[in-house]
Amino acid sequence: MLTLVGVLGHPVGHSRSPAIHNAAFTAVGLDWRYVKLPVEPELFAETVRALPDSGYRGANATIPHKEAALAVADEASDAARAIGAANTLTFEDGRIHADNTDAAGLLAALPEDPRGMAALVLGAGGAGRAAAWALREAGAEVSLWNRTPERAAALAGELGVAHVVAPVAADLVVNATSVGLDSGDGIEELPLAWVDPPRVAVELVYGAHETPFQAWGDAGGAAVVDGLEVLVRQGALAFERWTGAEAPLDLMRRAARASSST
Repeated sequence: MLTLVGVLGHPVGHSRSPAIHNAAFTAVGLDWRYVKLPVEPELFAETVRALPDSGYRGANATIPHKEAALAVADEASDAARAIGAANTLTFEDGRIHADNTDAAGLLAALPEDPRGMAALVLGAGGAGRAAAWALREAGAEVSLWNRTPERAAALAGELGVAHVVAPVAADLVVNATSVGLDSGDGIEELPLAWVDPPRVAVELVYGAHETPFQAWGDAGGAAVVDGLEVLVRQGALAFERWTGAEAPLDLMRRAARASSST
């Protein structure tokens, strides 16, 4: 019998996760299918609760549902609870289990150990929460910025990191905002013009074209980690959580790159 998983988002049309996971399912011989599940926020909880009876083993949650994904769960991993957001739901034994693979996926994608680095996280939503928590846990000195300063201050207080009212120079910068998701976005939407690029720039947004944040990092000579690499890393962890099989990481990476060019 076909087993389903999917990605819940609003919007979700840009997601490369179906290509990544469906390639992996085929590679390991599983009769599974991963689909896009566009869901408006007010219908999120109702939709999630209906998925197990529709043949779903689990689901990913993306913008703007990561905090709601934790709230709808019956149980959650320590990481999801500490971060206050979940991106991976697993349905088993009539219960909904929430996890957060964004944090571990981000760390796995970094080209060097962040311990001792000054790190700046842009954004205070679900992805920003995961990035700030992961970097703090890995030993970085984390500062948090958001376009709404009060939101940055509140999250920084929850996580025990610093917050800044304007971006500052850092060794590592993570873009956890939605800037770059729209092809019309420009770098002026992130006040980085007068900030020196870091050693490492991590973009969590991905699409068919280079984002303004990636272009800023490239122009300054940063080692740029793009959103597809982070997506693959967190996706591999979700794949292993759902299936119990080792994720074919290189194949998933190739599928992500191929899907981004179509």
